[in-house]
Amino acid sequence: MGWSQADLARIAEIGLATLQRIEQKEGVVRGYFSTILKIQSALEDAGIVFRDNEAGEIGVHLRTKKGSDKGSAQRSKKDLRDR
Repeated sequence: MGWSQADLARIAEIGLATLQRIEQKEGVVRGYFSTILKIQSALEDAGIVFRDNEAGEIGVHLRTKKGSDKGSAQRSKKDLRDR
């Protein structure tokens, strides 16, 4: 997405220090459930898809839209920030 930690924190409406603390931990993500949901929602709104399957495999991918380009990703970022 080309976002910095500050960008994600602002878009998710959480504190930068909170995001940094979450990212520093290894293993299972820990934090208030509502905070994790805000981060997930901000990423999903930008086109990130969180997936898991019957085999227990977990991953993420970027949803593509017909005719999408880096410019549209940057516009999406601005739209999210302006909410």
